Amino acid sequence: MDASVAQTVFLAACLSCFLFFFIWRTTYQRDKLPPGPIPLPIIGNLMQMNSKNIGKALMKMSEKYGPVFRIYFGSEMVVILNGYEVVKEALINQAEVFNERGKMPVFDQVFQGFGISFANEENWKWMRPFSLMTLKNFGMGKKGIEERIQEESYFLVEQFRNTKELPFDPTYFLSQATSNVICSIVFGNRFEYDDSEFHLLLKMMNESIRLISSFWGQLYDVFSSIMKYLPGPHNEISQYLKGLEEYVVKKVKQNQETLDSNNPRDFIDSFLIKMEEEKQHSSSHFHMKNLVATVLSIFFAGTETMSTTLRYGFLILLKYPEIEEKLHEEIDHVLGRENSPCLQDRSKMPYTNAVIHEIQRFCDLLPLNLPRETIRDIQFQGYTIPKGTRVFPSLHSVLWDPTKFSSPESFNPGHFLDENGSFKKNDAFMPFSTGKHICLGEGLARMELFLFLVSILQNFTLKSDVHPKDIDISPALSSFVSIPQIYKLSFLPR
Repeated sequence: MDASVAQTVFLAACLSCFLFFFIWRTTYQRDKLPPGPIPLPIIGNLMQMNSKNIGKALMKMSEKYGPVFRIYFGSEMVVILNGYEVVKEALINQAEVFNERGKMPVFDQVFQGFGISFANEENWKWMRPFSLMTLKNFGMGKKGIEERIQEESYFLVEQFRNTKELPFDPTYFLSQATSNVICSIVFGNRFEYDDSEFHLLLKMMNESIRLISSFWGQLYDVFSSIMKYLPGPHNEISQYLKGLEEYVVKKVKQNQETLDSNNPRDFIDSFLIKMEEEKQHSSSHFHMKNLVATVLSIFFAGTETMSTTLRYGFLILLKYPEIEEKLHEEIDHVLGRENSPCLQDRSKMPYTNAVIHEIQRFCDLLPLNLPRETIRDIQFQGYTIPKGTRVFPSLHSVLWDPTKFSSPESFNPGHFLDENGSFKKNDAFMPFSTGKHICLGEGLARMELFLFLVSILQNFTLKSDVHPKDIDISPALSSFVSIPQIYKLSFLPR
């Protein structure tokens, strides 16, 4: 064998060893990662997820790959946590590792890591306690905000009465009512229902949520670096979000011009006062960007989450008039037709309480939850999840967990009632998430759902021109947010 042939054989042997080692090492490392479906080049597993019901699609995947599995958003590997036990383990028992907020490009273009909902961990540590304390100072969770909701319930009932029993889409009426509650805290005032600026704000909010939850929103989340340069409906998202941001900036400037440090009128005033106190600290988190992002977060969440839940709830009651009738019976028994509901009445109304819980469970408002990001490598449920991995603790998989709910795909108030008809809690009821990042407006939301729903049903019977068996209560979209089908109803005075 001459030298050139020997050299070729030697190089081939070295190359074979290198390829064997590379394949072995890659396979070995991959085996330590959670399992998952094989991704396609460039698009990853995008086509394997049902954009109209992503939570359900991922639950189906978990039947094959287990409660912890990986999928690819384009070239990015993300990890899905599926089921009550696994989500609880991550968000409560291993919270320090999963505590960083994962990126959401569609929101990051406006929030940029500031505020609360989409803030990085460092910002969140400062903004959440301040926001929680300030919201409480302005009545959240206290008698003051209960009276504010009762007042707004009266205005909403009068708006429905003025519809003269004609069918209409309740979307904007419900958005106006829930938004006015949070506006009274954040901006110090409510809007009239015929205010054109208010209508524009709610339209921008509603449309942005719809687009973010559409396939276009998913594409932006996966391919943001490319999509922001391409034409399409996704470009409207940033326009709507920036329009809402501009409104908050305008309100902040108005407050600055009339600020009295000894007499804060609303959340914005309190933040401005804190900014003044902290202005000597160059590293302070109390600055204008955080103020605008925090107010926008609270305004957005306090409006859309509750109005969408109520809208979904009324659609469900149209589907099941027998459930509505039982609600009427309990309301009449406890309150009659004249006494306005208050929060203390909730403990005397177990069926109503169970129906409200079941509405929240069934409508599954945030199917994937807001994403988290691992702050270090972690061994979790027998797998390695690398540092910096985006993780989705699926709330859909918790609220529809068959080990925690007897008939998760059916609307069944019995999920929250014992054999005696008394209300019973369920650990898997976590529509507001759980752990350190649980929604700071949870108490306000529970109060609003009860007072608005009971006030409306005390005064009206719901009517649809569509037969109950033909009413579709599956979500129209279920990606970032679960959005109900568009429908019309009439409110018949009782």
